[in-house]
This record gives sequence, structure tokens and C-alpha cells, in this order.
Amino acid sequence: MTQTQWRTPDDIRADFSAAMSHMYRTEVPLYGELLDIVHSVNAATLQRTPELAARLKAAGEADRLDSERHGAIRVGTAAELAMLRRAFAVMGMAPVGYYDLSLAGVPVHATAFRPTTQAALNRNPFRVFTSLVRLELIEDEDLRRRSAELLSDRQIFTAGAIELIALFERQGGLGDADAARFVAEILETFRWHGDARVDAATYDRLHAAHRLIADVVSFRGPHINHLTPRTLDIDAAQAEMLARGIRAKAVIEGPPRRAVPILLRQTSFTALQETVRFSGNETAGTHSARFGEIEQRGAALTPAGRELYDRLLAAARGGDGSQASDYPARLADAFGAFPDDEDALREQKLAYFHYSATGKAAPVGDRGDTADLSGLLAAGAVQATPIVYEDFLPVSAAGIFQSNLGGGEQKAYSGAAAQEAFEQALGAPVADPFALYAQMEQASVSAVLAQVRGAAGGSGG
Repeated sequence: MTQTQWRTPDDIRADFSAAMSHMYRTEVPLYGELLDIVHSVNAATLQRTPELAARLKAAGEADRLDSERHGAIRVGTAAELAMLRRAFAVMGMAPVGYYDLSLAGVPVHATAFRPTTQAALNRNPFRVFTSLVRLELIEDEDLRRRSAELLSDRQIFTAGAIELIALFERQGGLGDADAARFVAEILETFRWHGDARVDAATYDRLHAAHRLIADVVSFRGPHINHLTPRTLDIDAAQAEMLARGIRAKAVIEGPPRRAVPILLRQTSFTALQETVRFSGNETAGTHSARFGEIEQRGAALTPAGRELYDRLLAAARGGDGSQASDYPARLADAFGAFPDDEDALREQKLAYFHYSATGKAAPVGDRGDTADLSGLLAAGAVQATPIVYEDFLPVSAAGIFQSNLGGGEQKAYSGAAAQEAFEQALGAPVADPFALYAQMEQASVSAVLAQVRGAAGGSGG
């Protein structure tokens, strides 16, 4: 079979994302209601703001909006993480960024598997936030040892999935039939299984150490714990959730509402209480793990913009995080220091932008040369559009996790960030998200300058 006959990684990713969404909607019907809310809010937002609709279309984002999702899973061993990296590579997804959640009271560190090029993102921007539990943070030595034993003898991938991953790596692609089989096989890794691998007493010990540890260690695999659609107006989506009687988070995680959205805002409904059967034919119990989440994505920030964001967020959160009743007011007040118009964000190099030609003729000087980028922007020959933030925020992720683990667990772990150890477990380095955004921005600058100057030269000939 020739390379031209392979099903592309972008297509496999789109197939998998659709299959995952269908499975999760069947398993968690309330997720289907979230999709309905997001669809209606997005339609109303686009109708109300036609200029936003035009910009999304020009940026190639309009077609991806309805299919946009991110999921989240948690694994327990280096071997599981490494095999996931290989599986996601089949779908054109690479590990981007390192996230240490232990300092926020969640004993995991993580990366996000996602597409890394603009074309692939616009085809299907599916992302999976993937956490590796840090057993070394379990204080009880006996429980730490028992957890490692339980994880060491489980296999979260089907034989068919492992076979097809190896086939992809040997031949450089999969044909249509093998790609369809791969999607079906790898989906089993993310499916919910209500039979626990531990007895009730062991589950209770794990749960007492941390609910997330119980979630990772007690079951056959890393069931998808949420699947998140993207909305254009998360405040409207949050209001609609509450209006429908859905138990949503009290506050939206991330930055406050702004004229120019930045980074990522997230909300969710409370994790479901699900029936589980413990080993040893014991009475069934309950476990909370899976929940529904909605997100709104804004502009990707530069290192300078991110430093300002982190500083203002820390000032707003203070010592009691986002739990205080006056937190929304404190957040809005703190972010008054963050510029809220696109020109300021661009001129102060706080956010990344995509540059494109408007079709308006570029000004030509006496020597036949065109203006530089600033001049082209001022003349209206080139437009700048914020690049969408495709990644995650550790404080926000921890806030979502904590709110769905009962809201009260705020353990202080002494373990420091361990990116080197995480990458060793992963079997590869994680990509620097700032570098990816900078490359996207520079590629658009080079392309638009060539296009505008080429058009100016052609018209002058």
C-alpha cells in the first residue's frame, strides 16, 4: 500500500473524536445536554455578533467549532503514559506543555496531547489532557506499595490496539480498514467500567489518601473523566446550565469576562455519583469521577503576557483561592491592569497574532517598495487576529478537579515539579507551547508579506 492510500492522522483523529463523543454521550446523557446548550449559545452569539462570525470564518475556525472537544484522562504508570503517546501519534497528536498540579493539591503531573500545526488544528483540534499520578506523594508507605502493585499488573490497551500501533509505526500509516479498527480498539481504553479491581476496604484507603488516587488505581483503565465542547460565551452557557437545574460550579475558572478573551475559561457540572462493584462479591458502592465541562478559548499569550496573567491571578486568588464569595469582584478588579483591546495586546507583545491580507492594495513607496508590517496594518492591507490558545492552565485544571472531588480537598504536597521524570516516563520531551505559537505567528507574517508584496509587484508591472 502506498503512502497516498493511508488514512491521514487528521482524519483518524476526527474519527476518534466523533466516536469518543458518541460513547460519552451514551454513558453520560447530561453531556448531551451540554452539547445542546453550547450549540444554542454559539448560534445566538454568532447571530448577535456577525463580525465575530466573519473573523472565525477568515481564520479557519468556523468549521472546527462544532467538532471541537477536549478530553481528560489519568494514568498510573510510565508504561501506560508511553503507550498513550504512541497511540496519540497515530492520530497526529503530540505532547505539548508540562503541568504540575501537585502544588495545587492534586497529586499528578500532566501534558496535553494535541495537533501542533494550524492546518491540523483547523481540521480537528481534539486535545486530551493526560495526567500521570505521582505515587511518591502518597505518605502511607504501605498504601504506596500496594498502589504500585495494583497498577503493575493491569493492561489498559487491547491486544488489537497494541498491534495496530506497532503496524502504524512499521509502515508509516494505516489504511481505511485498519484505521477504523484502530479507533474501535483504542476507544476501549477510555470506556467506563463499573467493576473495581479492589475490595471496598482498599478503595476506602485509597479514597482517604486522595479521591483522584482512588480513581486511577481502583479501575481497569483511564476512563475518560470529562469531554469538553467549546463555547463562544461561557457566561451565557453557565447561566443556561443553572436555568436548566444543572449543578454547575459556583465560579468560572480562568480570567474574568473581557472584551478580548484570553487563554481559557472553564466551568463544569458536579461529578456524577456512579455505582461500582468492588471485588470479592461485596455490596456495590459509589464513585465520583466523571463530569461535564464547557470551555471558552481566547488569545494565546506570550511569555510576557502569561507572566502578567499569573501575577494578577495570584493577587486575585489570595490565600483562599476561588472559594471566597467576593472572588469574582477581586478577579475583575485585579485584571483591570491587563490591556483589553487587540491593538494594545499586539503592540505590547502580550499575545500572539495571525496576520492575513485583507485584499486592500498595499501602499507603494517611490522606490516601488511596500510598507513594513506596521505600515501595512495601518493602511488596512493586513489584519491581525489573535491566535487561539490551544492549551491548558494548571490552576484552572486543579480548580475543576477539586470542585469535582468534593471541593474540600486542598492537600499541600511537598513534591516539586518533576518535568524531567515525567518526560522520562513519557519517552519523549514535551513541546514548548510558546515556541509553537511563535512559529505560527512568524509563519503568518512571512506568508502575508510575500503575498502583499507579490501583489504589489504584479500590479506595478
